[in-house]
Amino acid sequence: MSIASQRMNRIKASPSIVISAKAMEMARAGHDVIALSAGEPDFDTPDNIKIAAMRAIIEGRTKYSPVTGIPEFREAICRKLERENGLSHTPDQILVCNGGKQVIYNALTATLDPDDEVIIPAPFWVSYPDMVLLSGGTPVVVATEGANEFRLTPSLLEGAITAKTKWLILNNPCNPSGAAYSAQDLEGLAEVLRRHPHVWVLTDDIYEHILYGDEPFATMAQVAPDLHGRTLTMNGLSKAYCMTGWRIGYGAGPKELITAMSKLQSQSTSGASTISQWAGVEALDGDQSFIRDNVAVFEDRRDLGVSILNQANGLSCNSPNGAFYLYVDCRETLGKRTPEGGTIENDGDFAKYLLDSEEVAVVHGDAFGLSPYFRISYALATDRLEEACMRIQRACASLSG
Repeated sequence: MSIASQRMNRIKASPSIVISAKAMEMARAGHDVIALSAGEPDFDTPDNIKIAAMRAIIEGRTKYSPVTGIPEFREAICRKLERENGLSHTPDQILVCNGGKQVIYNALTATLDPDDEVIIPAPFWVSYPDMVLLSGGTPVVVATEGANEFRLTPSLLEGAITAKTKWLILNNPCNPSGAAYSAQDLEGLAEVLRRHPHVWVLTDDIYEHILYGDEPFATMAQVAPDLHGRTLTMNGLSKAYCMTGWRIGYGAGPKELITAMSKLQSQSTSGASTISQWAGVEALDGDQSFIRDNVAVFEDRRDLGVSILNQANGLSCNSPNGAFYLYVDCRETLGKRTPEGGTIENDGDFAKYLLDSEEVAVVHGDAFGLSPYFRISYALATDRLEEACMRIQRACASLSG
């Protein structure tokens, strides 16, 4: 008899983490694996942030944190939201968590009752549907189209809302597609939401600063201030600030929601690392110029990856406006034969073929709710990215039929 609960049997392990772990295992065994599977910047945490953490240790700021976060960091978050997003929050409307994922999980678990529905545009970050299931809700996946750069449209949103809808999760820019929503795009969605006052918005802004082109970043509560009272704005330090291992995310929303989320956190993990929060104060209040420099490198890598992969037989991909992923269409490889005699039946087969034949780890599109695609992360050294894309090109050339 299995020890796992029925609730646990409803979910699966994170596919991107599983694939990244397999790539690491192969690398430890001596294989020259290039992992394009993890969403982790290869840049180091800036020195000023490290120094702030060391200062906190030396000064003895190492005790338990309040569940909601240290006051100084919550105040820094309020300043950031006002300065960069035009959002007015007080510290009691802020919850600091152990990474952005916990913000989302807390929000869903604290608010969902059985049969409540959560709208999730596909392709989606792999954890959204499973967190909804763990929280007792029902994920409602809405497929978007590559022709519209994988953005949710007002008509698609309208068609997905029912009397049971509790949340819309909107990731901007999006993992895995890199799709970015302009203020105009968000206003179109807001018009729909105004007709359905029972629907809350959870906006995942973790890739806020990794944006290309001239279109400024926009978030829902900023574009539609009348929805501020039913919007949870989630963000964190992992991507733009290269602080993945520091495990700091935060949510900003109505006090009633933050209180419920805090109650849950008080009985699970309690407060986030005090040292990481003091580093976070410096991250948000300190020099921001390195972000611009890093984004310029990401943009060059994006262009490199798009160029090479669009020359591969059977592949095509858009040039995304944000994040550091390419969502590559592999439909023309389906039905083709591998040199070993196998057949590419789906994007999972294609991803396995790349790992087996060229030792390149990617994440298959089915994990993100939209096939036949695969996702690559270009948050790795440029020379390794180029080598990986050339290997993918070679693997495609080896297919027949």
